[in-house]
Amino acid sequence: MDPRSYVTVFCGSSALVIGTVAMLNYLVDPYLTHQWQTPQVLRLQPGREKLSAWGKTYALAKFKPAVLYVGNSRTELGLPPRATAFAGQHVFNGALSGASLGDAMAMVRHAAQVGQLKTVVWGIDAPSFSMEIGNTDFDRELVADGPLYLWRRGLLNARRALSFDMTADSIRLLRGTFGSACHSSLALYGQRDGVCVRDRIDSLGGTGAAVAPRVREFIRGAGPTAEAAAALDRSVAALCKAGTVIRLYINPTHAMTIDGLYWAGKWPAMEAWQTGLAELAQRHRSAGCDVRIHDFSGFNSVTTEAVPQVSKQSDMLYYWETSHYRSNVGAMILARMFGRGEAQEDFGVELRNDNVAGHLARMRAARERYHSAHPEGTRIVRAVAAER
Repeated sequence: MDPRSYVTVFCGSSALVIGTVAMLNYLVDPYLTHQWQTPQVLRLQPGREKLSAWGKTYALAKFKPAVLYVGNSRTELGLPPRATAFAGQHVFNGALSGASLGDAMAMVRHAAQVGQLKTVVWGIDAPSFSMEIGNTDFDRELVADGPLYLWRRGLLNARRALSFDMTADSIRLLRGTFGSACHSSLALYGQRDGVCVRDRIDSLGGTGAAVAPRVREFIRGAGPTAEAAAALDRSVAALCKAGTVIRLYINPTHAMTIDGLYWAGKWPAMEAWQTGLAELAQRHRSAGCDVRIHDFSGFNSVTTEAVPQVSKQSDMLYYWETSHYRSNVGAMILARMFGRGEAQEDFGVELRNDNVAGHLARMRAARERYHSAHPEGTRIVRAVAAER
C-alpha cells in the first residue's frame, strides 16, 4: 500500500472508531449527563454518583424550577424537594457534594440564566465558605451564559463522550456490572437517595466509624474568607435585582463539628462570619429585598443528639453521621424559614443585627454546657482537633 493510501485508511479507521465510541457513550450515557425525566433517569446507579454536576445543570435547563436549593452535600442529602412550604411549585435540589460557596454561586447563576427563579434556599457552612472549587466535576463550562445553552451543551456532552472512563463505564453498564445500589439524584429531583448514603456509610464502617472522620473533614475547611463574603454579597444583589426570594441558612451539622471549630481555634472567625451575615441580610432587606439568614447550627435539641459511641445504637434519628443531617431535619429547616410545618422550638434562629450578639453569647454558654453534659463527644472532638 502506498503511503497516501495508508494515511487515508488509517485516518478513516480512526475516525470510525472515535465516532463509534462517542455514539456509544452518548446513547448509553452512564453518568446521565443529558437526561431529564427519561427512562435512563430511573435506572439504578452505583452508590457513588459520578459527574452529578453535569446531570444537574442539564436537568435545570430542561426543568426550569421556580424553587432552587443550593449548597454542598449537606443540603443535597437533607433538603427534600417535596415540601409543604412549596406545594404546587417546581422544586429542584441543585446542591453538589463537596461544593464550596463558589460552586453554589455558579449553580445559582446557571439556574437564573436558564429559567426564572422565584425562591433560592441556600445552605452554607463556615469551613466551606470559600471560593475554591470544591466539586472538581463542576466544570464552569457547564454554566449557561446565553440563550443557546442546550446547543452548546450538546457539544460539551459529545466531547465528554470521548473519555476513556465513560467508555469503560458504558461497557460495564451494558454488561450489567456497573452497579445497581440506588437511584440517581435526578430521579428524586436532585436529592440524594438515602440508599446511596447508607451504602457509602456502610463502606466507611458504619455511622459510629464515620463520626471522627467527618468532624476532621469539617474543621479542616479553608473558610470563611473575606473574598467569599464579598462574592456572596454580589450574588445576593443579583438575585435581589431579579426579585428572587432568598433564604440562606447555616447547616445544622452535629454539635461535635461546631465544637471542633472551637478546639481548633476557629471560633472567633465563625462568630465574625455570623455577624457579617446578619449585616449582609439587613443591608439588602433595607434596599427592599426579601432575604433572610437562619442559623440552625450550634447546640440545640437536634444537633446534640447522642452519637453511636454514647447511645450504643447503630444509627441516629437526625443524622447520617456528624456532618450530614437527614430529611426529617431538612423538613424542620424549611418549616422554620417559611412558617409552614413543625420544628423543634429551639431549632433555628434568624440572624439580625439586633440579635446576633445575644445569639452568639447564648451559643458560647451552650457550648460550655455541652462540654459538661457530653464528655465522650468532647473527648473525641478534642482528639481530632489536636491532630492538626
